[in-house]
Amino acid sequence: MDNIYYILLGLLALFIVGPALFSDRSPIPETSGKVYKITNEAELNSLLSSPLACGKLAFAKVNVDHVGNVAGKYSVSAMPTFVVFQNGVPKGVAVEGISASRSVSLSDDGLVERIRGADRAALQATVQALAAKE
Repeated sequence: MDNIYYILLGLLALFIVGPALFSDRSPIPETSGKVYKITNEAELNSLLSSPLACGKLAFAKVNVDHVGNVAGKYSVSAMPTFVVFQNGVPKGVAVEGISASRSVSLSDDGLVERIRGADRAALQATVQALAAKE
């Protein structure tokens, strides 16, 4: 079990503001070819168990408007939310200098498990910690 596999999953959902009269219902544009776009829970499960993603730093974008059961399964309550995975399951990573805050959720042993909102500093530090593990 010494093999460390981290996937940073970006559960990024835009336009969660409820039914608005003139809300934009156009598809979310792709930002990078290096981001996995998840359209259903089966795709996410496949990615999490895939040898292509295991052991590598990867991002997945999940629009919880379209894949709502994923939001409930992983307790996503704010957008964007970045969840750290290891071996296909949510598991935190040690990040120096990061403490629990409104946007950063830590496990009982002080590992960063998720980042809620667009906290650039926390996300950068977490990605650097994950990249150092590769």
